[in-house]
Amino acid sequence: MKSNDFLHLVHNQSLKDLLKEYPIGADFLTNLRLGDIKAELTLPEALQEADEEILAEFGMDPFRVVQGFCQFLETFSLQKGSRTVISFLTIHGGYNKLKEPEDINFTIYPGEIISIVGPTGSGKSRLLNDIECLAQGDTPTGRVIRINGAELDDLQRFEMEGKLVAQLSQNMNFVMDLTVREFLEMHAKSRLIPHAEDVIGRCFQCANDLAGEKFSEETKVTQLSGGQSRALMIADTAFISESPIVLIDEIENAGIDRRQAITLLAHREKIILISTHDPLLGLSADKRIVIKDGGIAKVIHTTEEERASLKTIEKLDNVLGELRNRLRLGEMIDRLPEWAALE
Repeated sequence: MKSNDFLHLVHNQSLKDLLKEYPIGADFLTNLRLGDIKAELTLPEALQEADEEILAEFGMDPFRVVQGFCQFLETFSLQKGSRTVISFLTIHGGYNKLKEPEDINFTIYPGEIISIVGPTGSGKSRLLNDIECLAQGDTPTGRVIRINGAELDDLQRFEMEGKLVAQLSQNMNFVMDLTVREFLEMHAKSRLIPHAEDVIGRCFQCANDLAGEKFSEETKVTQLSGGQSRALMIADTAFISESPIVLIDEIENAGIDRRQAITLLAHREKIILISTHDPLLGLSADKRIVIKDGGIAKVIHTTEEERASLKTIEKLDNVLGELRNRLRLGEMIDRLPEWAALE
């Protein structure tokens, strides 16, 4: 829709009906201290009752408010409409460190979880980096990443708005001295998220569910532990970020509920690729990419037999998790509890 179309709506629809269709517009009016105007009136009618001195503080008058409101809705509408819908991502093989060709064209669909496994230094992070920059044969591996079967130009690869890829690295450091709430509010508003308050609340609760140690909305992001930071960014990626591709580097080192984190992201219909040494995560994925000598050696589809073995792996993992908790609480580990015995 164009500004003239929104101008027609603004003059003919009540604010109640207009904001029901475009709830993001409530933020615009609230920022101008117009959040309490009568919802049954149109915006021009309501502005006749507005305090002119308040509008003057913002250098506005009723005409400019209506014009700015229409432009705001148009910008929001264009941003929503311009986002790329990803039906599938394809990795076209390049070369390994020995300059041997990767004989692979591997396609991934939204909702799939792909683990990337291999020895330390084998090239797992290099593959994540190729996907992050949507490589077009211009990285050391020569790989090509295609979206919906198409190659991408530099504008599509590197644009900041509507970025296709979000990467959660092992080391997450915040440089802005904001509270957790201020951080989430800033991100939600920059993304023009509808019903931002509800989304921020769900995001904060989810982050605390994932983190090993709880934190408050007033905690400074610079004071969060590594695990808390990772939990916050995973929740942010799930509920606020609209990047359809999520890359995670060794989440098992984050000190969070890693399986819950991966399941959460997958349920948001995102493409998830995770570099891991953790057998629980590796076998929980739909498929795993095996890296050797810097190249993709093979792709393995997780079998039913492997999935059946997860029950034993989970039991082992639960034993180790309980031991970690006891250590954190300062308890003695002089013997394993009876429930830890494996059959």
